[in-house]
Amino acid sequence: MSEGEDHAGLSEGEEAANEEGQEENMSEKEEQIEPCPLTKEILIPGLSLLCRTGNGLAHAFVKLELKDRRLTDIALVSSFVHLRFLDVSSNHLSDLSPLVALTQLLWLKGDGNMVAGFRGQPLGQLIYLQWLSLALNRLRDLEGLEGFALESLNLIGNGIQRVSGLLYHHLTNLVTLELRGNKLETTDGIYLPNLRRLYLAQNTIKRLEGLGKLERLTTLHLRDNQLETLDGISPNMKSLQYLNIRGNLVSSQRALRSLVGVSRTLRALVLAENPLVETEDYRLCVLSRLPLLERLDKEPISPEEKSEAQEKLREFKDEAAVEAEEY
Repeated sequence: MSEGEDHAGLSEGEEAANEEGQEENMSEKEEQIEPCPLTKEILIPGLSLLCRTGNGLAHAFVKLELKDRRLTDIALVSSFVHLRFLDVSSNHLSDLSPLVALTQLLWLKGDGNMVAGFRGQPLGQLIYLQWLSLALNRLRDLEGLEGFALESLNLIGNGIQRVSGLLYHHLTNLVTLELRGNKLETTDGIYLPNLRRLYLAQNTIKRLEGLGKLERLTTLHLRDNQLETLDGISPNMKSLQYLNIRGNLVSSQRALRSLVGVSRTLRALVLAENPLVETEDYRLCVLSRLPLLERLDKEPISPEEKSEAQEKLREFKDEAAVEAEEY
């Protein structure tokens, strides 16, 4: 997902119906699942990308695609130790332990399976794994998640309610974290020192907490949550360039004060579909506090707007000075 990308959200009714439908489909899916272990007949056609092995004296296939095969067991994959790219999405897998033998794995896609947790999974032992996607599984938390080389992690559409138990010292290379469409109510717990891009749209986030520890974060996406203020946007977020708060409940211009601490780096801000945008002189009020902003609600800032905003800022300062003298 690009930094500027916006995703349309579901209404509350649609979202509730969608969740109920997912639960019903999940129950039906469990009842209908029949054991289907991976066989050579299924596996061999999915092999591709012939490359030299580590010693340079032999060749092996390093890519395997097993998408949508109704698999419940992938034990056979452990024999293919040279694999670097593996797609096992849209199956019925809950156990990824056979992957422990794939010590050269770089890329793993396991979307649309039945993985319920990270504990007991072998991901921490895959020391070269850089890209991992487990969207649309059954994860409820991130307990036990680790990956020394992991750079990108996609956990869209699980049921994650909190971020806790992260082994931060085992995730030092993680730069992109995608948690859209979960059940988070707070941002607390995401203490990842090198994180650059954080996507949290379509949760139920009411509080921004712990963000001050994300000093290298450049992109923060919070569309379609339940934020009423922007308290928690910290001056310690020294690299923040793109912030999307679209579709929240921010109504007061006072909330803009929380953005002053990141005004030197922030270049793009999305506040559309908040009550705030209906207030008088909305764009000018934003620009007077964020003079270096280049885009607001996807619209470029014109030179005329910048000049007008500077004039408004001078008025604010004059009014503040008068009030101080009177006091």
